[in-house]
Amino acid sequence: MSTRPAPTRLPRGRHGLSREEVVASQRNRMLQAMADAVAEQGYAKTSVADVLERAGVSRETFYEQFGSKQDCFLDAFDAAGENLLGRVARAASASGGTPVERFDALLGAYLDTLASEPAYARIFLVEAYAAGPEALRRRVKIQERFTEALVGLLEATEPHERLACELLVNATASMVTTRLALGEDASLPDLRAPVVDLVKRISPKVD
Repeated sequence: MSTRPAPTRLPRGRHGLSREEVVASQRNRMLQAMADAVAEQGYAKTSVADVLERAGVSRETFYEQFGSKQDCFLDAFDAAGENLLGRVARAASASGGTPVERFDALLGAYLDTLASEPAYARIFLVEAYAAGPEALRRRVKIQERFTEALVGLLEATEPHERLACELLVNATASMVTTRLALGEDASLPDLRAPVVDLVKRISPKVD
C-alpha cells in the first residue's frame, strides 16, 4: 500500500467545485487507485474494474480520461517519475557543499521517496516490465535523466566517468528493484551509506 494520503472523494450533491477541479480530483484518485492495485496484485492481474472500485468513479468517467488500462498505468508511471525527479533535484540543489555531499542528499531523497511511496515505486521500478515496450521506453528516458544529473553533480567530463555514472544509476536501480520485489521497501534507505562510500572510493572528484 502507498503511504501517500488517498485523494479525497468529492462530496455528493452540490460542492461548488469547477469542472476542472472535479476532473483533476477524479484523475488523481484513478492514478492512485492504479498504483495501489498494481502494487498489490501486479499489472497483469489489475483490471479497469479494480481501479473504478478503488477510485469511486464510473466506467464512463474512466474512459473520458484514459483510453485503456495501459494509458492509465502510463500516466501513473509518469506521475511517479516526475515526482521522484523533482524531489531528487530539490534535495541536490538545496544541499550545497561538496559534490559527494550533494550526491548524498540526492541519493537520500531518491531512496526515502521510494520507501515512503512503495506503490508508486513498484510502478516505476517493477511493474513497468509487465506493462509493455512503451512503459520500458519511458523508464529508460527517466534513468537517462538521472544519469545526466549525476554526471553534472560529479563533474564527470571524461567518457569513462560518464559510463561510471550510468553504471552507478542502473546498479542502484537494480538493487532497489530487487528489494521492492521482495517487499523490503522499508530497507531502501539502508543502501544510502554504502553507495555513497563506494562513490567516494571510485571518483577522485567528489571530495
